Amino acid sequence: MKGLSGLRPSLPPRQLAKELLWMVAGTGLVAAGSYFFKFPNNFSTGGVTGLAVLINAAVPAVPASDLTAALNLLSLLLGFAVLGRGFGARTIFCTLLFSAMLAGLEAAVPLSAPLTDQPLLELLFGVLLPALGSALLFNIEASTGGTDIVAMVLKKFTSLDIGMALLLSDVLIAGATLFIYDIRTGLFSLLGLMLKSVLVDSAIESLNRRKSFMVVTTLPEEVCDFITKRLHRSATYWTATGAYSGEECTVVLTVISRGQAVLLRRYLRGVDPHAFMVVSNSSEIFGKGFLRA
Repeated sequence: MKGLSGLRPSLPPRQLAKELLWMVAGTGLVAAGSYFFKFPNNFSTGGVTGLAVLINAAVPAVPASDLTAALNLLSLLLGFAVLGRGFGARTIFCTLLFSAMLAGLEAAVPLSAPLTDQPLLELLFGVLLPALGSALLFNIEASTGGTDIVAMVLKKFTSLDIGMALLLSDVLIAGATLFIYDIRTGLFSLLGLMLKSVLVDSAIESLNRRKSFMVVTTLPEEVCDFITKRLHRSATYWTATGAYSGEECTVVLTVISRGQAVLLRRYLRGVDPHAFMVVSNSSEIFGKGFLRA
């Protein structure tokens, strides 16, 4: 499938189940943060939920959760009409699941007021939970639809910088609360938008963070055996010559998780205490066993 990507039938059952679990968890976090914290406080931090909060001010008889479902349905219809069926099975699944979760929460836990009298605390949870949920979804190329689908339509027909356009629309939606509600709510919404943009990027980087090891050693076979047989990772090595000593050595390059990095450092201290190591953090690693390019 094309677009944001689909639930590919070629995936093995275990991988498919894992991706479904991540989609349910991510969508659940977005729904919980929106329903329990954004909607009762009229926080509008952009996107479909932010737009629903603004419309709810003009039509208070219709809950923000119902407005969100309606807007998401319209965006799905737009995606089908303009982009065709293949614009993203993950997006379709998560969008419908998001609307169903909001409806379920409204039926199970009806709210008529914020949970607490601490708006800053509620703003933090209203930003943190959806940001973490969005990061989980973006990490597997999924989303809860809404403005993401609009972005795909714009990308197809214009040369517009989609990232900047979406940021501008979010700022306009958040800023509108200054006039539709009050200055206090508007400032909280703008603060939430800034926090959201930082938290989503940070959460995605944290989820994908790996340790890149470059080891200069005289025992390449032992090091590579440990990496491939004990850590079940691959490595690349090549012969090098020390600039100062003129001695021949081997450079081993591998990328492993943070937990595996501790084991590799411990092993190297024991088998080759004179090994020279360069360890760096990386969150964008593409290839087999890591992210899809």
